Amino acid sequence: MKPINIFDVAGRAMAAQQVRLNTVASNMANANTVATTPEEAYRAMRPVFETVYAGTSGAGRGVATVDTVGIARSDGTPDKRFQPHHPLADKDGYVYAANVDTNEELVDMLEASRQYQNNIEVLATAKSLMLKTISIGK
Repeated sequence: MKPINIFDVAGRAMAAQQVRLNTVASNMANANTVATTPEEAYRAMRPVFETVYAGTSGAGRGVATVDTVGIARSDGTPDKRFQPHHPLADKDGYVYAANVDTNEELVDMLEASRQYQNNIEVLATAKSLMLKTISIGK
């Protein structure tokens, strides 16, 4: 792996948080959906992240970033609701609601947003320090 710098680390972290925000948005959009069978019901999604370490020597020593390696679907069971007059009700009058906890999604959204903002601050600080370093020689 090539050496990574602060801009690579922060950029990849921001990309990971964007994936996280996308899954939160998908989960929130489908929070109130229902289906005829448990298999058809929407299941909450979560991104799967993996730490990526830079080389063990030279410029990459002690540096790590993150990659999104996939999206996992919840294995929780959908909520079975008796609604015999619903157009998607099965022959017994049940519909199956998405297993999305909106409170959990809101917390996840706030955390992802904060992590994204933190990485923007890292980039702004790095830029400021580089400009100050350049101005030393003037």
